[in-house]
Amino acid sequence: MAGQSETLHAADARCEHFMLAANGWVPNNARLPVLLWHGAMDPGGRDCGSRFETLFAQNGWPPQWRDSVFDYHHFHSTAHEVLGVASGEAALIIGGPGGRVISVRAGDALLLPAGTGHCLLESGGRFQVIGAYPPNQQWDIRRDALSADELRAMQALPFPATDPVGGEDGALTRLWR
Repeated sequence: MAGQSETLHAADARCEHFMLAANGWVPNNARLPVLLWHGAMDPGGRDCGSRFETLFAQNGWPPQWRDSVFDYHHFHSTAHEVLGVASGEAALIIGGPGGRVISVRAGDALLLPAGTGHCLLESGGRFQVIGAYPPNQQWDIRRDALSADELRAMQALPFPATDPVGGEDGALTRLWR
């Protein structure tokens, strides 16, 4: 079955993880690492975007949109976000202005804990991502500092039950505590 082999491939993908300190008005997330899967999906064959949508949905992260990443620094305070790179390649700044520059390409996936700043630096090859979020978490777009109450609410967001790429046994279940 195609779906099972894609899920197995995604679960076996190499997952890099890193923490980000607060950066000015961008809170990042003091306890949850960013997860980056290089080669989460084989970009060849049929539409990689549709396969990411299927994978995320199977793992309990309903996909909500297809587009690029905004070219301005922002973060989401009310939802964790996973991005599956459906096509093209890009350099993204993670963590706010002056943050970490990462390269992604079709087939990669990136899990941003709530509060993690992100911005498109440059892209090519019709760069497109699939955005998905845990159930019952509605994303916002923040370009300013959070109040103390908003920061507490962000830090209290529940953990997703499953990893959007690896499911019940994915990196999120081991690394997010």
